[in-house]
Amino acid sequence: MTWLRAALAAAAMLLVSLSAAAKVYLVSVGITDYPGTDSDLALPAKDARTITWVYSKNSGLQYCMLLDSNATVAHIKSAMNRVFSAAGADDIVVFFYSGHGYPGGFCAYDGDLSYTDIRKAMARSRCKNKMIFADACYAGKMRTDVSSMNSQSEQSAARKANVMLFLSSRSNECSIESPGMANGFFTTYLQKGLRGGADKNKDRIITARELFDYVHRNVVELSGGAQHPVMWGKFSDNMPVMKWKK
Repeated sequence: MTWLRAALAAAAMLLVSLSAAAKVYLVSVGITDYPGTDSDLALPAKDARTITWVYSKNSGLQYCMLLDSNATVAHIKSAMNRVFSAAGADDIVVFFYSGHGYPGGFCAYDGDLSYTDIRKAMARSRCKNKMIFADACYAGKMRTDVSSMNSQSEQSAARKANVMLFLSSRSNECSIESPGMANGFFTTYLQKGLRGGADKNKDRIITARELFDYVHRNVVELSGGAQHPVMWGKFSDNMPVMKWKK
C-alpha cells in the first residue's frame, strides 16, 4: 500500500497548492474630482490606490482601477463584468469604492451606481468569496430590493450572489476624511487590517470577522464615536478576505 499512501500525499499537496494559488479579482474605484467643484473630495482616489497596492503585495491579483473622470457608470459596470467573471470558485472577488454615496448606492462620475448593479455583476461569478468595501457617506443604507428587479432570473441571481458588505458608516452617518491623513478613516484601518493588523490568530488568513472587529473598533475610537462601520450579508464569519503567503 506504499504507492497508495504516496498518491494520497501527492493529492494532499496538490490541494494545498491550489488553495495557496487563490487569486484576488479587484475592481477599485475612487472619485475625488467630480464634475464642477462643489462636490469634490480630498482622499478617495488615494483610497482606491492604497487598496489596490495592498492587494498587489499578494500574489495573483487581477484588477481594474478607475479614478475620477474614468469612473463612469459604464466603465465601472464593464470592469466588474470583465474582472469578476474570470474568478474561480475559491478565489476572492472584491469591489472597493471611495467617494460620494447615496441611500442604496454610489455616485459615479456621471451618474448613480446602485447596489443592485454591483450585486448583479457579482452574481455572474462562480466565486464563493465576494465582498464590497465602501468608504462613502450613508453607506449603511446599501441594501438590495430584490423584488424591484425586472425578471425572476435577475432576482434569483442576486439572491445567490452571497456578497459580504463592509460599509464605512451607518445609514445616518458621514464617512470622515481629514486632509492631513493619507486615507479616509475607514480606508486607513481597512488597509491596516488587510496588511495584518486584523490577523488576530496570526495564521496569515484574515477573515471577515477578524477584519470587522479590527476596523470597527479603531474607526469608532478615531472618530470619537461619530462613525460606526457596519457589515452584513450572507457569508461565513470565517470567509477569507485576504490570504497572505506563508
